[in-house]
Amino acid sequence: MQTRRSLLTGASGLAFSLAVMSSSPAEAKKRNLRKQAAAPAQPIAPSGPPANTPIGPFATSAQYAFIMDYNTGAVLLDKLADQPMHPSSLTKIMTCYVVFAMLRTGRIKLDQLLPVSENAWRMQGSKMFVPLNGQVSVQDLIQGVIIQSGNDACIVLAEGIAGSEQQFVAIMNDWAPKLGLKNTHFLNCTGWPNDNHLMSAHDIALIAYHLIHDYPEYYHFFSEKEFTFNNITQGNRNVLVDKGLADGLKTGHTSAGGYGLCASSERNGRRVILVANGMSSMNERAHECERLLQWAFNQFENVKLFNKGEVIETAPVWMGTSPTVPLVAGADLVMTLPVGWRNKMQVTLDYNAPIAAPITKGQTVQASLSVQNGGQAIQIPVIAGESVPKSGVISRTFKNIGYHFGKKI
Repeated sequence: MQTRRSLLTGASGLAFSLAVMSSSPAEAKKRNLRKQAAAPAQPIAPSGPPANTPIGPFATSAQYAFIMDYNTGAVLLDKLADQPMHPSSLTKIMTCYVVFAMLRTGRIKLDQLLPVSENAWRMQGSKMFVPLNGQVSVQDLIQGVIIQSGNDACIVLAEGIAGSEQQFVAIMNDWAPKLGLKNTHFLNCTGWPNDNHLMSAHDIALIAYHLIHDYPEYYHFFSEKEFTFNNITQGNRNVLVDKGLADGLKTGHTSAGGYGLCASSERNGRRVILVANGMSSMNERAHECERLLQWAFNQFENVKLFNKGEVIETAPVWMGTSPTVPLVAGADLVMTLPVGWRNKMQVTLDYNAPIAAPITKGQTVQASLSVQNGGQAIQIPVIAGESVPKSGVISRTFKNIGYHFGKKI
């Protein structure tokens, strides 16, 4: 068997040019298919080196930043995104992930009342003001964590679920590698300053992705603009949510970590997740994150290259009742591309040709479809679009004779 390659080069639609190369036992060919809420005009004071993006360096005042497309996983911006940093209250996204997991399994319920210990009541920093020795429902505590960034609410949830904050943090650390986190170590569930309590911007984005993907039924809490508990009303600290530019997730601030934000927004069916940290003020955080989010939507687009079941290639068949079989995409192929780059992408199909009969419709073909664009490479399964039984003995005999005499049959 020889490897057959089809090179498809981007263009609007599926217009293509074709180049043919031959080989034995069947021909091998190489085919080229030329297939704003307005950001405030704030002057940018870059902090450190520019961020890396598929379209070149991009200045941001955030010390750490990471932007990804939720639908395709494409990385749109990376500035020291895998470097451990002080996450402050961005930690609470992971706290919520664990709480949502407990709700899903039925271990706790939204209307369940949890007791408030003195330890929780005395917790400093941002608070929802839980009453000493009182009881608070899980739903109120979730809103207290997300909207009011209540450290006291985090402790009540941790103690109610795991018996102590320490045991709850052990659960958080158990989850970390399961979510693909590589530069995260939790020491508390609030983000309270500690030199060894660290997360990376990339890891925070992954938690946000999993939270939205795994527990969509609870994600609405992040878009609430205010919450009243114990006759005290506090607004959502995420300014992008308050302005209707994002539907989550969380702010953070400590002296060591600076001002940070993890935000997600969906526009025209496309969702983006942004993490930025290490800014110098709430005002800078609001303006810079709004600018970065708008940049991500303005500069990139999602392009569907193939629909699931769409014919990608017609491949030759060896010893079959049909000389060819259609190869079809086993899944939708959607890529995030810089605006205007769809004409520059290159799609490559690699497989061994000819494909030996018998072939069953739907069977996976040993082939890979990859797309190279600015260093990106993705894979989707390739399957047979039709069944091709093995030909009869007489037909196979003539084909073998033809092959040995160098003929194409």
